[in-house]
Amino acid sequence: MSRKSERLDIIRHLIISKRISSQEELLEWLRRAGVEATQSTLSRDMKALRAIKAPDTEKGYVYLLPEMVHGEHKQAKVSSAVIDNIRYIDFSGNTIVIRTKAGYAKAIGVMIDNEDYDEVLGTIAGDDTLFILLAENVVPQDFLPAFDSIHPSMKSLYNPEGHKAARSTANCRFF
Repeated sequence: MSRKSERLDIIRHLIISKRISSQEELLEWLRRAGVEATQSTLSRDMKALRAIKAPDTEKGYVYLLPEMVHGEHKQAKVSSAVIDNIRYIDFSGNTIVIRTKAGYAKAIGVMIDNEDYDEVLGTIAGDDTLFILLAENVVPQDFLPAFDSIHPSMKSLYNPEGHKAARSTANCRFF
Protein backbone atom coordinates (compact mmCIF):
# COMPACT_ATOMS: atom_id res chain seq x y z
CA MET A 1 0.00 0.00 0.00
CA SER A 2 1.36 3.46 -0.90
CA ARG A 3 1.96 6.21 1.63
CA LYS A 4 -0.89 8.20 0.12
CA SER A 5 -3.30 5.25 0.41
CA GLU A 6 -2.27 4.71 4.03
CA ARG A 7 -2.68 8.42 4.79
CA LEU A 8 -6.12 8.48 3.16
CA ASP A 9 -7.17 5.43 5.20
CA ILE A 10 -6.02 7.11 8.41
CA ILE A 11 -7.80 10.37 7.51
CA ARG A 12 -10.97 8.42 6.68
CA HIS A 13 -10.79 6.59 10.03
CA LEU A 14 -10.19 9.86 11.96
CA ILE A 15 -13.11 11.66 10.31
CA ILE A 16 -15.45 8.76 10.98
CA SER A 17 -14.34 8.13 14.56
CA LYS A 18 -13.80 11.71 15.78
CA ARG A 19 -15.77 14.89 15.28
CA ILE A 20 -13.10 16.98 13.58
CA SER A 21 -13.91 20.62 12.93
CA SER A 22 -10.80 21.99 11.18
CA GLN A 23 -7.86 20.94 9.05
CA GLU A 24 -5.54 22.11 11.82
CA GLU A 25 -7.25 19.71 14.22
CA LEU A 26 -7.00 16.92 11.65
CA LEU A 27 -3.29 17.65 11.11
CA GLU A 28 -2.76 17.32 14.88
CA TRP A 29 -4.56 13.95 14.93
CA LEU A 30 -2.42 12.82 11.98
CA ARG A 31 0.76 13.82 13.82
CA ARG A 32 -0.41 11.81 16.86
CA ALA A 33 -0.87 8.85 14.51
CA GLY A 34 2.68 9.28 13.25
CA VAL A 35 1.74 10.80 9.89
CA GLU A 36 3.38 14.03 8.79
CA ALA A 37 1.48 16.02 6.17
CA THR A 38 1.39 19.61 4.98
CA GLN A 39 -1.73 21.75 4.82
CA SER A 40 -1.74 21.61 1.01
CA THR A 41 -1.39 17.81 0.99
CA LEU A 42 -4.23 17.53 3.47
CA SER A 43 -6.41 19.82 1.34
CA ARG A 44 -5.83 17.60 -1.69
CA ASP A 45 -6.55 14.50 0.41
CA MET A 46 -9.81 15.99 1.68
CA LYS A 47 -10.85 16.75 -1.89
CA ALA A 48 -9.98 13.20 -2.96
CA LEU A 49 -12.09 11.83 -0.09
CA ARG A 50 -14.94 14.22 -1.02
CA ALA A 51 -15.08 15.43 2.58
CA ILE A 52 -17.57 18.17 3.38
CA LYS A 53 -18.19 20.32 6.41
CA ALA A 54 -21.61 19.96 7.95
CA PRO A 55 -23.14 21.82 10.88
CA ASP A 56 -22.75 20.24 14.30
CA THR A 57 -24.60 21.33 17.43
CA GLU A 58 -21.54 21.14 19.67
CA LYS A 59 -18.55 21.98 17.46
CA GLY A 60 -20.05 24.36 14.91
CA TYR A 61 -19.02 22.40 11.82
CA VAL A 62 -17.42 18.97 11.44
CA TYR A 63 -16.09 16.99 8.50
CA LEU A 64 -18.23 14.23 7.00
CA LEU A 65 -17.49 11.70 4.29
CA PRO A 66 -20.02 10.53 1.69
CA GLU A 67 -20.16 7.07 3.27
CA MET A 68 -21.22 8.67 6.56
CA VAL A 69 -24.58 9.57 5.03
CA HIS A 70 -24.96 6.09 3.55
CA GLY A 71 -24.85 2.67 5.14
CA GLU A 72 -24.53 2.25 8.89
CA HIS A 73 -24.24 5.96 9.75
CA LYS A 74 -27.14 7.05 7.54
CA GLN A 75 -30.07 7.31 9.93
CA ALA A 76 -28.35 9.42 12.59
CA LYS A 77 -26.89 11.88 10.07
CA VAL A 78 -29.97 12.15 7.89
CA SER A 79 -32.50 12.72 10.65
CA SER A 80 -30.58 15.65 12.12
CA ALA A 81 -29.09 17.09 8.94
CA VAL A 82 -32.17 16.88 6.76
CA ILE A 83 -35.55 16.82 8.41
CA ASP A 84 -34.88 19.08 11.39
CA ASN A 85 -33.09 21.69 9.31
CA ILE A 86 -35.14 22.04 6.14
CA ARG A 87 -37.46 25.02 6.35
CA TYR A 88 -39.47 24.22 3.22
CA ILE A 89 -39.39 22.82 -0.31
CA ASP A 90 -40.84 24.68 -3.30
CA PHE A 91 -40.69 24.47 -7.12
CA SER A 92 -40.12 26.75 -10.08
CA GLY A 93 -40.35 25.08 -13.48
CA ASN A 94 -38.04 22.07 -13.42
CA THR A 95 -36.12 23.39 -10.41
CA ILE A 96 -36.65 22.30 -6.82
CA VAL A 97 -35.73 24.91 -4.22
CA ILE A 98 -34.96 23.69 -0.73
CA ARG A 99 -34.59 26.37 1.97
CA THR A 100 -32.73 25.28 5.08
CA LYS A 101 -31.52 26.73 8.31
CA ALA A 102 -28.22 28.58 7.90
CA GLY A 103 -25.32 26.29 7.02
CA TYR A 104 -27.24 23.14 6.05
CA ALA A 105 -27.83 23.52 2.30
CA LYS A 106 -24.43 22.13 1.23
CA ALA A 107 -24.71 19.02 3.40
CA ILE A 108 -28.17 18.28 2.04
CA GLY A 109 -26.92 18.91 -1.50
CA VAL A 110 -24.16 16.34 -1.01
CA MET A 111 -26.72 13.78 0.20
CA ILE A 112 -28.82 14.38 -2.93
CA ASP A 113 -25.73 14.26 -5.19
CA ASN A 114 -24.66 10.99 -3.59
CA GLU A 115 -28.02 9.40 -4.40
CA ASP A 116 -27.11 9.83 -8.09
CA TYR A 117 -30.71 10.30 -9.23
CA ASP A 118 -31.10 9.96 -13.01
CA GLU A 119 -33.65 12.79 -12.96
CA VAL A 120 -31.23 15.31 -11.36
CA LEU A 121 -28.91 17.22 -13.67
CA GLY A 122 -27.15 18.95 -10.78
CA THR A 123 -27.38 20.85 -7.53
CA ILE A 124 -26.14 24.27 -6.45
CA ALA A 125 -25.96 25.02 -2.74
CA GLY A 126 -25.43 28.24 -0.88
CA ASP A 127 -25.61 28.71 2.86
CA ASP A 128 -29.35 28.23 3.30
CA THR A 129 -30.68 27.56 -0.20
CA LEU A 130 -30.28 24.51 -2.42
CA PHE A 131 -31.29 24.45 -6.09
CA ILE A 132 -31.89 21.09 -7.71
CA LEU A 133 -32.13 21.22 -11.50
CA LEU A 134 -34.21 18.37 -12.85
CA ALA A 135 -33.90 16.91 -16.35
CA GLU A 136 -36.23 18.18 -19.04
CA ASN A 137 -39.79 16.82 -18.74
CA VAL A 138 -39.32 15.75 -15.09
CA VAL A 139 -42.12 17.22 -13.00
CA PRO A 140 -40.92 18.22 -9.51
CA GLN A 141 -44.10 16.92 -7.81
CA ASP A 142 -43.55 13.54 -9.45
CA PHE A 143 -39.91 13.51 -8.31
CA LEU A 144 -40.69 14.16 -4.60
CA PRO A 145 -41.19 10.45 -3.72
CA ALA A 146 -37.56 9.83 -4.75
CA PHE A 147 -36.52 11.74 -1.61
CA ASP A 148 -37.64 8.67 0.37
CA SER A 149 -34.14 7.29 -0.25
CA ILE A 150 -32.80 10.14 1.89
CA HIS A 151 -35.57 10.28 4.47
CA PRO A 152 -39.23 9.19 4.19
CA SER A 153 -40.55 12.44 5.71
CA MET A 154 -38.56 14.82 3.51
CA LYS A 155 -41.25 15.12 0.83
CA SER A 156 -43.74 16.26 3.48
CA LEU A 157 -41.89 19.59 3.67
CA TYR A 158 -43.41 20.58 0.32
CA ASN A 159 -46.62 22.57 0.68
CA PRO A 160 -48.55 22.83 -2.61
CA GLU A 161 -49.98 26.15 -1.44
CA GLY A 162 -46.50 27.68 -1.43
CA HIS A 163 -43.81 28.42 1.11
CA LYS A 164 -45.62 31.45 2.56
CA ALA A 165 -48.59 29.24 3.41
CA ALA A 166 -46.20 26.63 4.79
CA ARG A 167 -44.78 29.14 7.25
CA SER A 168 -48.16 29.41 8.93
CA THR A 169 -48.53 25.64 9.18
CA ALA A 170 -47.70 24.38 12.67
CA ASN A 171 -46.16 21.07 11.56
CA CYS A 172 -43.34 22.73 9.58
CA ARG A 173 -39.99 23.51 11.19
CA PHE A 174 -38.92 27.13 10.98
CA PHE A 175 -36.87 29.61 12.97
